[in-house]
Amino acid sequence: MSDALDSALEVARSPLGLLAITLVGYQLGRWAQERTGGHAAAQPVLVAIVVVGGAITLLDVDYLAYRSATELVAFWLGPATVALAIPLHRQADRLKGFVVPMLVAVAVGAVVSIVSAVLLARVLGADEALERTLATKAATTPVAIAVTESLGGIPPLAAVFVILVGIFSAVVAPATLNLLRIRDRRARGLAVGAVSHGIGASRMLREDETEGAFAGLAMGLTALAISLLVPVLALVLF
Repeated sequence: MSDALDSALEVARSPLGLLAITLVGYQLGRWAQERTGGHAAAQPVLVAIVVVGGAITLLDVDYLAYRSATELVAFWLGPATVALAIPLHRQADRLKGFVVPMLVAVAVGAVVSIVSAVLLARVLGADEALERTLATKAATTPVAIAVTESLGGIPPLAAVFVILVGIFSAVVAPATLNLLRIRDRRARGLAVGAVSHGIGASRMLREDETEGAFAGLAMGLTALAISLLVPVLALVLF
């Protein structure tokens, strides 16, 4: 019995086993989302994080080992992100008269995100390394890691902040927009994509194709704005 258990644990700790746990966790999230009628809290990514986090803790698997084992999933994030351009192409006619306001909104939103995060961290007594790390929270994970590293922040922690902000925004943002009576599909998608990255874009794509398209566009534009503005604002903030 002990040998069988040891063998099962070895299989679970193997790259194939860890990859299977990740995929099962995400499928459980999708199942929960469907069973709850698309409830905001039933985000597949959130469920997957809980499942995977619990599994690798119980299996005593180091995060770096898990990350290496699931490199295939990370690889496909790039093509999946690029695929968000497909719904945008279908909604290209909705960009008429919206380009300039959109670019201004993204730029202003990026500045507010950077400055507010740094100042809030400073008021709460955080050290400068944490301030530099929080400055990139509105960018996508790869951009946040790269920019944080150039700033002298903590790249792994930047990735954690990005994911947490993305999940939280994907859960509460649509309801908040409804409460504020924001009905324009383009504005809704832009707002969520600017703060919630790919997780929010996926959520909005389920809500409406136009919202999903503009969320994907906002995700890319915000990442670009953050990468350009953070080094400039750092001269003033730090």
